[in-house]
Amino acid sequence: MKLNFRRIALVCGVIVGSAVFGIGWTMARHPAYAAVPSRVPAVSADAFLDSIGVNTHVDQGYDPGSYIEPLRYTGIRQVRDGARNIAADVMIHQQTGVRYTVNAGGNLDALLSAARTLAQADALLALEGPNEANNFAITYDGMQGGGPGGSWVAVAAFQKTLYAAVKSDPLLRRYPVFGPSETGAETENVGLQFLTVPENADTLFPEGTRFADNANVHNYVIGNGARYDDNQAWNAADPILRGRWDGLYGNHGVTWYKHYQGYTDKQLLTLPRVTTETGWDTATDPGGARTQGTVLTNTYLAQFKRGWDYTFVYEMKDDEGGTGNQGLYHGTTPKLAATYLHNMTTLLSDTRTSRKPGSLAYVIRNKPATVHDLLLQKSNGRFALVVWDERVNGMDVVTVGLGEPRKTVKVFDITSGTDPVRTLTRVNAVQLTLTDHAMIIEIGD
Repeated sequence: MKLNFRRIALVCGVIVGSAVFGIGWTMARHPAYAAVPSRVPAVSADAFLDSIGVNTHVDQGYDPGSYIEPLRYTGIRQVRDGARNIAADVMIHQQTGVRYTVNAGGNLDALLSAARTLAQADALLALEGPNEANNFAITYDGMQGGGPGGSWVAVAAFQKTLYAAVKSDPLLRRYPVFGPSETGAETENVGLQFLTVPENADTLFPEGTRFADNANVHNYVIGNGARYDDNQAWNAADPILRGRWDGLYGNHGVTWYKHYQGYTDKQLLTLPRVTTETGWDTATDPGGARTQGTVLTNTYLAQFKRGWDYTFVYEMKDDEGGTGNQGLYHGTTPKLAATYLHNMTTLLSDTRTSRKPGSLAYVIRNKPATVHDLLLQKSNGRFALVVWDERVNGMDVVTVGLGEPRKTVKVFDITSGTDPVRTLTRVNAVQLTLTDHAMIIEIGD
């Protein structure tokens, strides 16, 4: 749609608290309209939904059937688990459509076998290297590696062999290989901070050694110090931040333990990457259940906006894989995080990916540093503009300018449900009062 910036009176739908006011504005005269909408490319809503993942524990013996309803309710599409009990994972895939990222410590044969079974069932997303090798030692090819203070040579040897085996396998070679997590803990410079070891890297494994397609980070959104601050999720997702989060920089820029050189900031910005663990504990982290819900939905949005291919929250249920209350569920009961996620995925649900998402002219005026936005488009052509705030206290009032009047605009609050909190007609601007979570503006013709 071509923009028309004629100096005409406009009718705006303004949301303040629970009231809606129709107010006559003149674009050329009112200072709020100094910023002119510009076209922003949209991303497929389906692509965003495809990035949402969670950790389960079928591998550790928990009932696979207990995950089916939570996966359906939350709309989660990706699952991370171990390589044992793959038949149960296939069953879950058949019931829910989820795909799996699998790991198996240092057991290469078990990992490849599990991946082949999942691939044959069209249930495989990726293969993953050793999980937090600084915490969990592996044994590979007669070598023991990892663990607190242990050598990482065995970890790198396993990862190198895994990558070569996957890429030479006719069935598996099209699937990505995720690197091991916590590469920043390398005790010697084996080179795992790189996906492919570059020239002159001065690493133990030679240049050209290929380890992974995606860097794999556990940038827990709570961060070191267990604080809840403005822009909590946004900062945790920052690929170059030198902050209190165990982020991409500390694992693949300059490693946090021995300070081995990895990628430059410029390279980190475009480095293919995933988060296979992040989370928020409703008992020990600040804010309880509601804050977990707002922070985790903000995390999925911030991670996608900042270039992470997939984000797996730890975990689906409390007290699985260890003690703690990081789950989206407590037993069979959805916590607020599950409810907010259900609302968001329901509102953005789509049946297929739009081949060529379009663009929308808009601008967010009076936008503070804690307000972020993500423009999505469904396959039916409708735009969904997600605007979220990461302010711990207080509120922000912003105006979303849409260029020219739209026939129908619906506003949703993911903490309120799946019904619109406002339905506006013939408006070219919407005012939002934002706090700590996402709102979705669905824009019709």
